[in-house]
Amino acid sequence: MKVQDSAFLLKVKPLLKRLISELSKDYDYVSVLGTDVSGKSYSVLTTGISLSDSNWTERGFVVRLFNESIYSEYSFNELSEENFKQVLNNIREETEKSFRNSKAKGFHTGKYPCVMEEKIVKHFNGDVVTPLEFSRPSEIIEKLTSIKDRAYEYTDLLVNFMAAYEGVTVSKLFISPNKDLMQSYMWSQGYTYAIVRKESNTRYGYKSYSGLKGTELIDEMSKDIKEVVDKAVMLLDAVPIEPGMYDVICSPEVAGLIAHEAFGHGVEMDMFVKNRAKAVEYLNKPVASKLVEMHDGARAAEEVSSYLFDDEGTLGTDTTIIKEGILLTGISDLLSALKLGTKPTGNGKRESFERKAYTRMTNTFFSPGNDSLEEMIASIEHGYLLEDYYSGMEDPKNWGIQCMIAYGREIRNGKFTGKIVSPVVMTGYVPDLLQSISMISGELRLSGSGACGKGHKEWVKVSSGGPYIKAKARLG
Repeated sequence: MKVQDSAFLLKVKPLLKRLISELSKDYDYVSVLGTDVSGKSYSVLTTGISLSDSNWTERGFVVRLFNESIYSEYSFNELSEENFKQVLNNIREETEKSFRNSKAKGFHTGKYPCVMEEKIVKHFNGDVVTPLEFSRPSEIIEKLTSIKDRAYEYTDLLVNFMAAYEGVTVSKLFISPNKDLMQSYMWSQGYTYAIVRKESNTRYGYKSYSGLKGTELIDEMSKDIKEVVDKAVMLLDAVPIEPGMYDVICSPEVAGLIAHEAFGHGVEMDMFVKNRAKAVEYLNKPVASKLVEMHDGARAAEEVSSYLFDDEGTLGTDTTIIKEGILLTGISDLLSALKLGTKPTGNGKRESFERKAYTRMTNTFFSPGNDSLEEMIASIEHGYLLEDYYSGMEDPKNWGIQCMIAYGREIRNGKFTGKIVSPVVMTGYVPDLLQSISMISGELRLSGSGACGKGHKEWVKVSSGGPYIKAKARLG
């Protein structure tokens, strides 16, 4: 079923075109992004039920203007016949005030060229099985409650269980003198958490779900209840790992975390502009094993961060970041590309219409290879299969990486021993880790159930993943 366009955006679109026409008399470039994002978040626990609006909900507009060598933006959330002149005057007054203050205080912003756009008219409506508005809240809560109740059939050690679902409908339009773009799609994410306790030992297992899907995602969640409970019970017997260098096999989820942290943030080209990225020194140089190919892009895969155009009106792309181990390029927003003299990759994303656009990841992943998981396991004398993760950090300036992994399965002489270690911290220097990759499986799996911050703020939806990869890593 096609996701419907926002009635709010369609109604105000003629006024936005008028606004651009008026402002184009005074400025060399004018564009407007309109957003209407709505959603619901549900969670059912042993201890209660929660229903709320999604934190991603927003509705409003941001105008971007170019004057001489400076870009300025103005956001607002209402536009009608009645307030049209007031909004127009506010934009002019605030923009001119900003220009005057910048010059008076001697701020050095550097010169930017004016955006040169080709004429593009495109419209995209995503497909889902069941849009959020076609599912009653009571039906969703009933399904999540059933998942929670069934979990208690598998063990007496379960002390709490949560089944959570969030569905978000995104409608955006982008208008400039040469562009007329609109997109409407829906994404969903879900989680199941099992908390178990044995005497004083408490552990939890989880599984996440995501996609450009409607409430049909909940049916996927209902299929893996026992797996999540069994994982939590398994971790009750986990022991600390002995720190050291090991051969490791990273699950697609862990491989995605490495891709995200190592060559996601590390190749965001607004960091090139600010001289805060080590990657700029390695362009067109080897940074990984020759087996490694890595991609990012809204059109590179189909997950929660897939779209027709980004928040600056640049069409989404499929960017090959690494090919045969060579770092080819980074990802960029529009203004960073203008500053660097490169082509924008469609990675300009805003936390909301009230926030600045930064270079941000979309779907970041390792490409599949030709090895099987069985071959990878058989090749390890002593090491670990690393699965699931809690968090990750990277230093783009120095290329250090730290990944908090949920657990590892010990492998000796090509076979699992049954020993589980948890938690596991993987650290190292990015090129060392990527250059050690010696085997890559043929499958590809992405997850978009999380969010990514620019440092400690500016949260946006992203997805990451890959195949299974074999490498050498320092674990502790």
